[in-house]
Amino acid sequence: MDRIACPCLVRRFVDRRARFLYVPPAHVLDVAARFEAISFDIHGGEFFDQDPFSSFDMLLDKIGLKHPALTKMARVIRATDSGRLQDAPEAAGLLAFSVGLSKLHRSDTAQMEAGLKLYDALYLWARDGLKETHGWPHE
Repeated sequence: MDRIACPCLVRRFVDRRARFLYVPPAHVLDVAARFEAISFDIHGGEFFDQDPFSSFDMLLDKIGLKHPALTKMARVIRATDSGRLQDAPEAAGLLAFSVGLSKLHRSDTAQMEAGLKLYDALYLWARDGLKETHGWPHE
């Protein structure tokens, strides 16, 4: 989750032109050092899972974004990323869509680009749609 969620957070709330390099885990720290980049979702990097928090949680805290919708998103992402789907009812849906994205797009970069819309939708739900249902009367 974090490999897509963190770049989406950065692109939408920090730097729309940010670029991301996806490399094998064994090379992340070396590549980050070579390009003076920020590593994420890798132990020993700048942002990584620190149980019970996800890399998304750590990044959100570091950049100081305080918004109820982002906090709600973080809870869903954390539950999905940790495999504790019972912690957020929406986590199973996020997992299903994320697995679907990985089947549609083999490269992490393509998954991230496609995932921007998914995380935009999750943000808008968390910001504006919590009380909305699809229980309108059927005729």
